[in-house]
Order: sequence, then structure tokens, then C-alpha cells
Amino acid sequence: MIHYQLRCSDDHAFDGWFRDSAAFDEQAKRGLLECPSCGDVKVRRALMAPAVPRKGRSAAKTREITSAPQAAEPSAPAPASLAPAMVEPSPANLAAMRLPDEVRAVLQRMRAEVEKHCEYVGDRFAEEARRIHNGETEARAIYGETSPEQAEALAEDGIEVARIPWLPRADG
Repeated sequence: MIHYQLRCSDDHAFDGWFRDSAAFDEQAKRGLLECPSCGDVKVRRALMAPAVPRKGRSAAKTREITSAPQAAEPSAPAPASLAPAMVEPSPANLAAMRLPDEVRAVLQRMRAEVEKHCEYVGDRFAEEARRIHNGETEARAIYGETSPEQAEALAEDGIEVARIPWLPRADG
């Protein structure tokens, strides 16, 4: 794994982990890298200081990071049987989460894809998911809010739902 400091064309700084330099080049070329502050996909490597172990500590004693999230290609909308239920963290929880920039960018991109490809049904999520599952209404991808108890009841009835952290949009 290789760690890069990155900058977007608006000069926002963030970092990223990649399998190798070719993986960065490929993801940047395909527009898969996104600034977590503004959503810009024009991302470049920034100047970095080399990681040098402190005196008396060998490189073998420094902490290793064995895996890190990589930017993924946007996927097709979720099938109706795997409808996302959004989880809006409270402001206190958001501050406590302290998500790495890469994770935040992926979650913001996920939100954008869900909003683009799925129908918002609000607090009727559990009811609508059940109606779709039972064939009472057209099969389609939906999202909305539900309680943990409602989500558990859906799962017990064989209705697959996914709960995702619902971060604020990158554009505001």
C-alpha cells in the first residue's frame, strides 16, 4: 500500500491509500477520486515528506497499515430487495465519528448515487419495502427512514435492507 497526500483543483488537501502508484494513476484518469470537501474529481498528488523512522526505531517497528479503502466504481442501483434505509447521524455523532477523508468521500458518493437512482419514501420505508416484497406494488429501489425495530422486523421476514450512514452532501 502507498499513501499519498492529494489536492483537488480548488486546492483542498486530503490523503489516500492505493495499492501502488499505477492504481492512483488509473483511478485519477477514470475520475474515480473525489475531493471530500467539494466533490471535485480533478485530483493530483501533492508534495509529501518521506516517512523516516525516529532515531532508535527501525522501520520494522513502525506501525503498518495493511488495508485501506480505495475509491470504487459507482455501482448500479440496489435491487428492490436490498433497499437502503438511511441513518442520519446526529451532529454529536458526526463529530465523534472523525471519519477519514476517503471514507467520508465514499459515503457522500454513495448518498449521491442512492438519491439519483432510488425513490425517497420517507418514514413509510418499512411499509413500502414490505409492499414491494409482497408484490403489492411495483418493484423498485427505495430509501427512507426506519427504526431499528422496524429494520429488524423486515430482516426477520426475509426482506433485505441496508443501513448506511447518511452524511451531509459534499456540496453543502
